[in-house]
Amino acid sequence: QVQLAESGGGSVQAGESMRISCAASGPTRTSVAMGWFRQAPGKEREFVASLSWSRYRQTYADSVKGRFTISRDNGRIAVILQMNNLKVDDTAVYYCAIKYSTEWAYWGQGIQVTVSS
Repeated sequence: QVQLAESGGGSVQAGESMRISCAASGPTRTSVAMGWFRQAPGKEREFVASLSWSRYRQTYADSVKGRFTISRDNGRIAVILQMNNLKVDDTAVYYCAIKYSTEWAYWGQGIQVTVSS
């Protein structure tokens, strides 16, 4: 069984930075990517960023381009999301996920990121 362990999160002021991490354990050899999604109160879960292992392809939602960076953590099946110039609208529960073939198959429990003005 694949497990995802998320860390980081918390509360910051608008304009500040935060880093959240996610590490996968279990049968991850055939995974193709990891990513982050988020869900704000009263809204649907939305894609934030992903990193594919082949070609190290980084993909971002338009709302975070230029502010967020996803990277791989020391060659492990783990990713870091560096979030800069945070906005109040970035407040949400952030979920890590791992992809097999075309499916985001496993999800973390989520961590709270709160940005205040």
